[in-house]
Amino acid sequence: MLRTKIVCTVGPATASPEKIRALVRGGMNLARINMSHGRKADHQKVVEWVREAAEEAGRPVAILVDLQGPKIRVGDLTEPLELREGSEVTFAPEEEVDVQAREIPTTYADLAVELAPGDAVLLDDGLLELECRGTKGNRATFRVVRGGLLGSHKGINVPRGLDRAPSLTEKDLVDLTFALDMDAEFVGLSFVRRGADVSALKARVGRRALVVAKIEMARAMVHLEEILHETDLVMVARGDLGVELPFEQVPLAQKRIIQLANYSGRPVITATQMLESMLENPRPTRAEASDVANAILDGTDAVMLSGETAVGRHPILALDALVRISREIEGSGVLERGPLYLPEPTSLIRAGATPREHAVASATVSAVRQLGAPALIVITRSGFSARLVSGYRPPVPIFAVCTDPRTFRQLTAVWGIHPILAREEEVSYQALMDVGREAVLDAALGRPGEPIVVTAGFPFHEAGTTNTMRVERL
Repeated sequence: MLRTKIVCTVGPATASPEKIRALVRGGMNLARINMSHGRKADHQKVVEWVREAAEEAGRPVAILVDLQGPKIRVGDLTEPLELREGSEVTFAPEEEVDVQAREIPTTYADLAVELAPGDAVLLDDGLLELECRGTKGNRATFRVVRGGLLGSHKGINVPRGLDRAPSLTEKDLVDLTFALDMDAEFVGLSFVRRGADVSALKARVGRRALVVAKIEMARAMVHLEEILHETDLVMVARGDLGVELPFEQVPLAQKRIIQLANYSGRPVITATQMLESMLENPRPTRAEASDVANAILDGTDAVMLSGETAVGRHPILALDALVRISREIEGSGVLERGPLYLPEPTSLIRAGATPREHAVASATVSAVRQLGAPALIVITRSGFSARLVSGYRPPVPIFAVCTDPRTFRQLTAVWGIHPILAREEEVSYQALMDVGREAVLDAALGRPGEPIVVTAGFPFHEAGTTNTMRVERL
């Protein structure tokens, strides 16, 4: 019963019924669909295969649809272009490029409008670096600081941030409709800059899915607290974050995101290059094993495989490696000490819930420790109470009892939680508590008569009302 959850990106290497079944059997909790690649018809098949495999396995597996976001790229080049250090180049909107002047096309028409002299621009995941020398109309001129070969469709990053780019593109809106039509449990928002980006998406989604804010921009780190206040979950998206920030700053940024997410009761996924060498090799490097282990020790709820399961040669072995590392860390007992919150500055308001709700969740976990209870039962309608309690990292399994199938699947993303789906007619406290008690006994985690701690919200039909903690008997 792993506490750490596992996200696998589905791509050409795993987009078949047999491979999906193997991922589910191997321990995948969330299947990620990256809308930057592939056709909707193929993505729809993946969703259907995941649903079928989860039903066969008898356990919930959720779908995360990851929106592409306003990714700025180089346009089409007739051939790769050599950028020599010290030389000057000009970027122009791809529809207006002067080929004779050897201008470089960009997919973002307002790039020049947003830049100022001295701004740094990074290309191809930071391998090439430019410095803006000036702008004229919709053209921007740069000096090449770090040169190399530039190909078509390479990414363009502006660490200072861009204000005019929309948080949701026209493509994203079409893809969002697809995600909601597929009943995806989670929607990933790329290139989040501020809390308003998240709230705009949540207004469109309503209660049909939970929003995952991907932290991959330097500006997002500045507005991290307000983003956590608005989002349902957060992702440490180390790919673009490692381009926007100096690489030596990424480890501490990761720790800060995880700790503030734990502090706010927001589940957090750590992603990108976790087992990158397994794109080709059947075993991870020692450094990669340490990277995964340290993310778990930091307090991440979930770890994610990207290319390793999307296009890698050994997707099932990569999943097995994550499971083995997670099991080893969890079995060490180190996590029993609880969460590693940042020192609480006086300016930081504990977001994610009301002070009353945080107090009940904290008291619940304290009671578990003092009583030596073998497990914890959370009765929840929306999953809010369970996510909040998980943020306090109790030392025992959390059995979350709910009656909503969507909540049942959404809780697969949350550390330490084992979702239990009760019948819709079982809506009383006693009936739902009995369902949780039976699940704990079936898991052989306790004996009849032992104390068990239960938390819930009254009334049950209102989401986000964690207000009760009781000590019961198994």
